[in-house]
Amino acid sequence: MVGSHMADYLLGNTDWDIYGMCRWRSPLDNIEHLLTRVNNGERVYLLYGDLKDYVSLVEVINKSKPDYIFHLAAQSYPKTSFSSPLDTLDTNILGTARLLEVAKAFRESGSIDPVIHVCSSSEVFGRVPKEKIPINEETTFHPASPYAISKTGTDLIGRFYAEAYGLKTLTTRMFTHTGPRRGDVFAESTFAKQIAMIEAELVPPVVKTGNLDSLRTWSDVRDAVRAYHKLVTINPIPGEYYNIGGTHTCTVGKALDYLLSLSTVKDIKIEIEHDRLRPIDADLQVPNTEKFRKHTGWKPEIAFEKTMQDLLDYWRCRIRQGKCFLTR
Repeated sequence: MVGSHMADYLLGNTDWDIYGMCRWRSPLDNIEHLLTRVNNGERVYLLYGDLKDYVSLVEVINKSKPDYIFHLAAQSYPKTSFSSPLDTLDTNILGTARLLEVAKAFRESGSIDPVIHVCSSSEVFGRVPKEKIPINEETTFHPASPYAISKTGTDLIGRFYAEAYGLKTLTTRMFTHTGPRRGDVFAESTFAKQIAMIEAELVPPVVKTGNLDSLRTWSDVRDAVRAYHKLVTINPIPGEYYNIGGTHTCTVGKALDYLLSLSTVKDIKIEIEHDRLRPIDADLQVPNTEKFRKHTGWKPEIAFEKTMQDLLDYWRCRIRQGKCFLTR
């Protein structure tokens, strides 16, 4: 999701050439609208690589010679990390280390000296006591999933490479962000997908959910990528780390209620499924973003209501195209 919106933003607001790294089996659904550009070599290029393969990362960096690196790749599904913890740790911690080692080697050779955005996560803060809300950058890490543990490693590695080797790394802890193209394993996106499937009479009028009580501060992915561009272009300070997030705070359940209010079907039931619950949850995700705002002047512009409307419309469009989806 984020990488595709990042490409959209950079195409519209810079004159940069954009290199996206993908695996040979990577789905391309989110960049279907960019594939004509890729085929014609019009500012967008795809390079094959994998965070688990050091040699492939050498090839990607050698071919692209980047001025900026947005390291957005990860195993990013917290629930999945409980069943695949080793893959999550390898991809996110060691994958970041491999990427930064390659960047360090090229920098030492004098060929590149890029500004590198390392994407951590608000999940590193995990279970935060109420008295420490809103969460600032110095709040103690208390990760609540293997994913969150992996992002804690990512976060620390990013800062370490700035302090130890002089790489221009900057780390972000982005709080909940969503919108069109959001993966259907995330709560608000599976809600929107299920509602769209109900409207199309593909499934019974029941939305299946996990924990609805977790508190989230929501932002739009399109605001997020605008923030990331400011991060690397407005006086980037190597080693710095920032919380970024929106201003609309509500529970996951309230977000579901809003999506249901947008539906053309008015008698949809809600059913909690045990399999959708995490063994432990990060339940108070409310950020203090003052540090990043003061440094860059960024602030969110897209309202929660528009984000949710656009997310639901995205799934409606996908389903109208006749595509089949799991009810997960």
